[in-house]
Amino acid sequence: MSGASRILLCCEHYSPSVGGVQEVMRQIGERLAAKGHEVTVATSPHPQRGPDTIRNGVRVVSFPISGNRVKGLSGPVKEYQTFLQNHTFDAILIKAAQQWTFDAAIEVLPTIAARKLFIPCGFSGLSNPAYARYFEDMPQWLAMFDGLIFYANDYQDIAFARSHGLTRIHCLPNGVDEREFSDTDSHDIKKVLGIEPHHDLLLSVGSLLAAKGHWEVLRAFGQAQLSRPTTLVINGNVPGNSPGTVLKRAFKHALSGRWPLSWEAYWIEARCKKNELAKRVIITNVSRADLVNLYKAADLFVFASQVEYSPLVLFEAAAAGTAFLSSLVGNSLEIAEWTQAGTIIGVNSNINRLEFQCELSRKIQEMLLNKTCIDLMGKNGRKNIKSNELTWSKICEIYSDLLLNKA
Repeated sequence: MSGASRILLCCEHYSPSVGGVQEVMRQIGERLAAKGHEVTVATSPHPQRGPDTIRNGVRVVSFPISGNRVKGLSGPVKEYQTFLQNHTFDAILIKAAQQWTFDAAIEVLPTIAARKLFIPCGFSGLSNPAYARYFEDMPQWLAMFDGLIFYANDYQDIAFARSHGLTRIHCLPNGVDEREFSDTDSHDIKKVLGIEPHHDLLLSVGSLLAAKGHWEVLRAFGQAQLSRPTTLVINGNVPGNSPGTVLKRAFKHALSGRWPLSWEAYWIEARCKKNELAKRVIITNVSRADLVNLYKAADLFVFASQVEYSPLVLFEAAAAGTAFLSSLVGNSLEIAEWTQAGTIIGVNSNINRLEFQCELSRKIQEMLLNKTCIDLMGKNGRKNIKSNELTWSKICEIYSDLLLNKA
């Protein structure tokens, strides 16, 4: 291929929907479009986006499809398949198994002449008995692609591909938008949020779901014996805000012993006031610009998620010059090694949540007491994000080369 190409990106959700998948595909799509390529995204509908619209140079086409091959696909599957077959794309990139843009495409992929790339995105259902047949068929599906892209060199999805003799494998890390972290100025975000300037600042980021670990962070914060006044900011969106969805999620959280975060935060603050301990909790969902400033202002980023592949938030904390403390989830250990900005807790939170929470509390205490150490980790992170080229400007060049068959 030479000159401008027609590129299709397929993902279950896309901007303005918020999440790691959405951010990765947005970075790829918008940067390819800026280079003059004709980029289209096939995705699910979003209330703040039309069914066929242009966002920052990228055409976004929505299909009201949901589910996967195991749970069942619903919606206009044939319409999506016809869209794939009838448009003369030069290259197609699909992100993540176990969701409709991949599962509904499988049947028609052999009929499509475009160069085809796939990001398996972790294979979270690999050990789930309900997905046994699905993963029996997976090797033949993977063989239909011209390239497979993995974010980690040592994870179950790439091990699966290697064990089945697949060789068109590429390891590409996630990264950060270098434009957001080009300076260290936090623009007085503490003042904006009403945080006392002398408070240490802890930050936890992720959707307000049980699996993202906010409850564990909050409770560990409540237990921690801290020597200085400290504010914990939990920043996250609530996915699915219909009354039925909210009630169902609240009931599910309650069954697992999780009261609403706001209630638990109130109890912690009330207990601290009684004991004259200065702890404060802010639960919010700030703008992206303010979130970047929070990363920069934080003394420590705390991540207790239970289900991840290659969490963008760890790269972002490192790029902001902030040390991170993370659960052993996805390839967090690799990210800590690449950036030299993080400490990983080895206790499995899925197996022993209480033990994990106690260890998390202990490490928060330990790290906040050693300002010299976490400052050095933050400097390492900022330096290594640049020196290891863990930025979207560099990473998207590699995606471009792979899609255009130049790599």
